Amino acid sequence: MDFAALGLTLRLATLTTALLLLLSTPLAVWISRSHSLSRRIVQSVIALPLVLPPTVLGFYLLVGLGPTTALGRTLITLIGHPLTFTFWGLLLGSMIYSLPFAVQPLVVAFTSIDPAITDVASTLGASPWTVFRRITLPLSRASFLTAAVLTFAHTVGEFGVVLMIGGDIPGVTRTLSISIYDQVQELRYTAANITAATLLILSFAALLIVYGRNQRSAKLV
Repeated sequence: MDFAALGLTLRLATLTTALLLLLSTPLAVWISRSHSLSRRIVQSVIALPLVLPPTVLGFYLLVGLGPTTALGRTLITLIGHPLTFTFWGLLLGSMIYSLPFAVQPLVVAFTSIDPAITDVASTLGASPWTVFRRITLPLSRASFLTAAVLTFAHTVGEFGVVLMIGGDIPGVTRTLSISIYDQVQELRYTAANITAATLLILSFAALLIVYGRNQRSAKLV
């Protein structure tokens, strides 16, 4: 088992999940309340990673963050080096690739809440933050868990985007999925089997959490 790759993968998945939940919550609130053309455009952009080959997304991130673009040169000026082939570049790519798994469950949850409930609270003088904290958030707890678990599991299993933007640098960008690829290339099938089994267990546990929570929520309805 490549424990360095395991630690990096868990760190990447944890940070990606935490940051995406912070970003996705206000974005999902806006999507659930908007009915404009811009909403459909934003939803389409968010959902692109679901249908776009990971290598395509990874390629455009590799080029966009490199020194040949204005964005890439600006980042180099600000931080002193390109984001590509670094952990933070890997984090950015993971956030973009896993964005739909964080946003979509929250959009479904916010859309399903009866507007009459929040309207009454607002009429009684509750601020938007109070309405969200005391009404929207409790009614959406199951969806927040689903978004967190799916984002975490999806990040753990990334390969194409990770390889394109991060490469295969031990201790820096080598994740478990890359480690499996290396082990197979080197014909170390026993090691690859152990790594693959670890990913399998993590993914299965994530699904158990999601389905178990959804089943409990359904019983309470």
